[in-house]
Amino acid sequence: MAFGPASALGVALFEDTASYEYVAGRSDEEAESIIRAIYRQILGNAYVMESERATVPESQFKRGELSVREFIRAVGKSEVYRSRFFDTCPRYRFIELNFKHFLGRAPDGLEEMRKHSTILDTQGFEAEIDSYLDSDEYQDSYGEFIVPSNLGYKTKPGRNMVGFTHIFALLRGASSSDFKGSLAGKSPALNKYVIQETPLAIVPPSGGAAGNGWSFQDTTLGARSRHGVGAGAEGQVYRIEVTGYGSPGAVNRVSKFRRSNKVYLVPFNKLSEEYKRIHRQGGKIASITPV
Repeated sequence: MAFGPASALGVALFEDTASYEYVAGRSDEEAESIIRAIYRQILGNAYVMESERATVPESQFKRGELSVREFIRAVGKSEVYRSRFFDTCPRYRFIELNFKHFLGRAPDGLEEMRKHSTILDTQGFEAEIDSYLDSDEYQDSYGEFIVPSNLGYKTKPGRNMVGFTHIFALLRGASSSDFKGSLAGKSPALNKYVIQETPLAIVPPSGGAAGNGWSFQDTTLGARSRHGVGAGAEGQVYRIEVTGYGSPGAVNRVSKFRRSNKVYLVPFNKLSEEYKRIHRQGGKIASITPV
């Protein structure tokens, strides 16, 4: 069982779970467990109906005609993957999810995003999927018989710290789904942060550090280093995370706020006033921390 950082960062399950590796001669039950692990990783932990399963490649895999990598290629090029992550998502959301699903990490920077955007423009959807599976990185990390897993939260030589913080915008706990359950929805979670090489604040998931009990989607303000600005005669500055903005006292009214989550930096002597204002506007305070 993982304790400390893995637990606080919401990646304890991935830390505790060994990699799935196919070994020739395994039973049908063991092969089935690997197939389920592949669907879970490649389809972003989303539910897969029986009618959506790649039945022919599954049979070929069980008979030993396809390696793990080639079965993954079939799932990645399937109509299910295409309809969930390509046809209905903006380009850069599709690319960032490809990095997560096939390589287990977030894109490292603008050049990687640009490279894969060019592949989509010049060669199309299937070539984009191939570009991950045929890469040296994939071969070195997983080879032919290991199911990809989420490794981006682990430090690695040659990987920058910005990319390390970005994985937590894509990966938050075992119950999240890239198809329907992500706070980013269909929008890119990283696009401008990758382009600007901006690190993101790592926000604890529900039940995470300090027992806050909220899953909070951080804003651009959370990543900046200016949090101490403003401290002075008015006292220590506090960071208030607010979630669940709605319209109090009414049903089906649209909140005046474009986003349901916001961050405020408030001096100590204004905390009480800000607290009342937030609740009047229908917000719920997720946490208050000194900066």
